[in-house]
Amino acid sequence: MSESREPGSEQADAARRERSAKLFDVRTVIGGLFVVYGLLVGSAGLFPTEEGLDKAQGVNINLWTGLSMLVLGALFLLWVRLRPLETPTRGDEGD
Repeated sequence: MSESREPGSEQADAARRERSAKLFDVRTVIGGLFVVYGLLVGSAGLFPTEEGLDKAQGVNINLWTGLSMLVLGALFLLWVRLRPLETPTRGDEGD
């Protein structure tokens, strides 16, 4: 039993699959989490305590870790932007 489809419905299905793949790309999730946590840790590093600095031998570890996390998250998001996922077409499924 074959379904009759409108010519534009296959394109709409392909576009929906592509949007879904981009939305659930693990690089987006990882990059977003690193950016959020980097902001949280980095903001804690903006106002260090003397006790915290003494524990880290004078290094503002929260600030540096937060900045590093922000950079890593930005790199992941840049990677998603520059190399988006390629969704397989119907012809590729048989391979």
